[in-house]
Amino acid sequence: MPTTLTAFADVTTSDSALRRFLHGLPGVDAVGLEARAASLGTRSIKTTAKAYAIDLAISMIDLTTLEGADTPGKVRALSAKAVHPDPTDRTTPMTAAVCVYPDMVATAKAALNGADVKVASVATAFPAGRAALPVKLADTADAVAAGADEIDMVIDRGAFLAGHYLDTYELIKAVKEACVRPDGSAARLKVIFETGELSTYDNIRRASWIGMLAGADFIKTSTGKVGVNATPANTLLMLEAVRDFKEQTGIQIGVKPAGGIRTTKDAIKFLVLVNETAGEDWLSNHWFRFGASSLLNDLLMQRQKLSTGRYSGPDYVTVD
Repeated sequence: MPTTLTAFADVTTSDSALRRFLHGLPGVDAVGLEARAASLGTRSIKTTAKAYAIDLAISMIDLTTLEGADTPGKVRALSAKAVHPDPTDRTTPMTAAVCVYPDMVATAKAALNGADVKVASVATAFPAGRAALPVKLADTADAVAAGADEIDMVIDRGAFLAGHYLDTYELIKAVKEACVRPDGSAARLKVIFETGELSTYDNIRRASWIGMLAGADFIKTSTGKVGVNATPANTLLMLEAVRDFKEQTGIQIGVKPAGGIRTTKDAIKFLVLVNETAGEDWLSNHWFRFGASSLLNDLLMQRQKLSTGRYSGPDYVTVD
């Protein structure tokens, strides 16, 4: 089995070559995909396994604030919550990351003060991606220079839907290069497809392969800013893509469903998808994340219930 992208070197040499490859991928059986996602969602997780799943899900959250009204105080409060999600129980895991706009990266970095929580920043004219390439690269470079550990970029959905696959590939490659710091280290790159705007499962599969071929460290469903965001079916499809990519190249890519995942029950369904599709190698926050800040409070309430036997209610967790 190859351990590099050598086997795919010819695929990205031209727009026509990339088009042939992408349209040569197996078509997605939509009925079968949705049925399997629904079936895996019926798995029942109890007691000790549920407690493990809740802690794992907490550790996988990118705690996010991406609003025009964000203030330094709000970002500092969110960072404190990321480090100690439940101040009454210091055994509660930290979240994986705090995700903010580029101008708030330095504030989050200072607030975390060396804690084992990453600072992620959206970039490339998030959420629409409607900007010239130099603007997108400057957006990325500013976030990296401010200390971002991870960059969540958006693809140009218009270019992709118009069939300009090589342009989409080149954009991701360019942003990947902008993630590299002067010392040679690099921020990890999450590529957001906005699956709700891609219309078909075949398009989601094609976008997944473009992202992986271009060097994405994660592929991500959505911005959380549109009507349809992460679903079990589109996440299952992306998990199949990273599994197949690793089998063919030896390179592991992470997956991040974002938007619409609000309850512990939802989170556990997604963890079952990960385990049953990609496997245990992806069951860590290095390879799987939730972009779902409202999810954290429900996880904390369910965790408290398991610990005390009583449902504490929303008054016992902080309001983000």
